[in-house]
Amino acid sequence: MTGELCLAKGQIDRLGSPAPNLSYERYDGITYQTDVPPMEYEAVFPSIFETLLNTEKGVLHNLNDIIAVGHRVVHGGSRFAESALITPEVETAINQCVPLAPLHNPYNLGGIRACRQALPNAAHVAVFDTAFHQTMPDYAYMYALPYSLYEQHGIRRYGFHGTSHRYVSARAAEIFGRPPTALKLITCHLGNGCSITAVNQGKSIDTSMGLTPLEGLMMGTRSGDIDPAIIFHLMEGEQMSADEINQILNRESGLLGISGVASDVRDLFRAVSEGNSQAALALQMFSYRVKQYIGKYAAVLGGLDALVFTGGIGENASSVRTAICENLGFLGIHLDEEKNQSGDVEKPIHQADAPVKLLVIPTNEELMIARDTLRLIEG
Repeated sequence: MTGELCLAKGQIDRLGSPAPNLSYERYDGITYQTDVPPMEYEAVFPSIFETLLNTEKGVLHNLNDIIAVGHRVVHGGSRFAESALITPEVETAINQCVPLAPLHNPYNLGGIRACRQALPNAAHVAVFDTAFHQTMPDYAYMYALPYSLYEQHGIRRYGFHGTSHRYVSARAAEIFGRPPTALKLITCHLGNGCSITAVNQGKSIDTSMGLTPLEGLMMGTRSGDIDPAIIFHLMEGEQMSADEINQILNRESGLLGISGVASDVRDLFRAVSEGNSQAALALQMFSYRVKQYIGKYAAVLGGLDALVFTGGIGENASSVRTAICENLGFLGIHLDEEKNQSGDVEKPIHQADAPVKLLVIPTNEELMIARDTLRLIEG
């Protein structure tokens, strides 16, 4: 962590597909890429450690070189306003939040347990996506339901992607050379999961995801905001069970549900080029929903200094950024298309005289997780 040099990074992409792919990059530019066989989630860890220990391309001599592991955990409920060392009690609390994040917390726990088995002597730290949003005021996080549901069951908006929103908002302040307390920002984390956050004076004051990661924007497979009466209509009119509706809303909706093709925008762009009108509609709906939230949060903030794009779509899909920013000139948002199309990774994309700055900032949740992990094991 001295100098915060990333020694190596990698991922296993398209894990649920017939042909998962492992990619790896070392700090000195050495790269490694290979197909891996289809496997269960927890089974990928031997491939990861094998890569890190590779005599030619790895960065470790043995696994004992790893003294701590930071784990991204999506839902920490209202209990965790910051990261925590993983004790049996913390693990129990993470498990208790599974119903609130069924697509994430079970896999987060799987990763924690697999790493603990491989690295029993290392410290393990949970960094919660919900923690950054614990600064939301009650009038923003409460639902207009009987107050007893909040008191007895903790039903409220929690928000997610907090580690990403925390990083890019702090990075935006660094770029501007201004303290975070002097800025009004809207940060857009757009990937397979999507969320938007209003950040005022360095703190989250509202965010699009809610009790679970299902609320808010249209996403890869999640519906985002819908009329809740749709659920009763499906239960009564179509005789669907709660599990069937949960499956539809979380895994069969969003970009996948509208396009009928894929949840990945890379595949949707390809489908649009082949004349697929449903794929085009899905992308149009996606941009429209993001635009709606930008307008809403500009009002909540009472003004706007900068709009930040991050996440797989936010960082790489220039045409999506164009569609989102179209007709937002009344807010002071004016996109410079040449800058938008440039190959720079981190970049401004606003016109020179635009009142509101537009930034593309690659998120670095791993750095935030590493910093929190180091702080906790030293403390």
